[in-house]
Amino acid sequence: MNIAIVGATGNVGRKTIEVLEQKNISIDNLYLLASSKSVGKRILYKGKELEVIDLTSFDFSKVKVAFFAAGGEISEKFALRAADKCLVIDNSSKFRMDPDVPLIVPQVNSDALKNTKKNIIANPNCSTAQLVIALKPLHDLFVIKRIVVSTYQSVSGGGKAPMDELIEQTKKVLNGQKVKSKNFTKQIAFNAIPHIDIFSEDGYTKEELKMTNETKKILDENINLTATCVRLPISVSHSESVNIQFKQNFSLKQIRDALNNFEGCKVVDERSDGGYSTPIEAEGKNETFISRIREDKTIENGLNLWIVSDNLLRGAALNSVEIAETLIKNNFYGK
Repeated sequence: MNIAIVGATGNVGRKTIEVLEQKNISIDNLYLLASSKSVGKRILYKGKELEVIDLTSFDFSKVKVAFFAAGGEISEKFALRAADKCLVIDNSSKFRMDPDVPLIVPQVNSDALKNTKKNIIANPNCSTAQLVIALKPLHDLFVIKRIVVSTYQSVSGGGKAPMDELIEQTKKVLNGQKVKSKNFTKQIAFNAIPHIDIFSEDGYTKEELKMTNETKKILDENINLTATCVRLPISVSHSESVNIQFKQNFSLKQIRDALNNFEGCKVVDERSDGGYSTPIEAEGKNETFISRIREDKTIENGLNLWIVSDNLLRGAALNSVEIAETLIKNNFYGK
């Protein structure tokens, strides 16, 4: 099978290459696509150097699956064109809420893959992906009524430039130099910015609305969710403080057992110093880690969780490749 990666030189594109190396997917030819400024660069894949080629002139009929990891503008311009020739798995937000495009986390809603009218499958927002994989086994057992989530997101969620700027700003602050932000609304070094993406008229940011709308589409339209999304000076991995109200009673043992037995989840919850997961431990790992599991005694059937995951893996590259694995397993490559 032939596969293409659009945006192969970016954070998510490179992670997709790494995940494909680790997975047991038989690939005859892997085409690495990017803009003209990256053409000619070489990227290592399974011991061989592959040359990056120009996206604009690529013939997508050469491949069965194309991963898009280059942002919404590129997906808007090229994804539909590619979908005429192959199946597209898109990491951008462009098609997520399109009713004719399934929004997929394979462990949660792989049945929705049947709805591929446009030959495009959307990958959810990175914060949504790690959230719903922890929510799914709990919702199946106790039915979620309401969620309040605060996210603490790494700068890699914004791409390579914000990662580079975090390092640059940190050096300047430590050296007593003045900092001027390029990719952030305020200084990110040694700071916390409660603003990711643009503001809507009701005061929520687009990132917060993505979490609400995508959770409903993936998991259950009847779930009420409110979010506050914060950018932190962390390179990789997103964290979430999650408060859940269920319709049914539960025990903490039932919660832990359900999470431990669900594919993709790992409970790290010891009530002692260091008995929880942090972004550093999650980086480079495929699992979504759940800690600080405790009852919220202020509301009926309330639960608090701390969820941490590598946003470049679970929230992007890993989830995309797992979508492809599910399709291959079912011998389905779109229309």
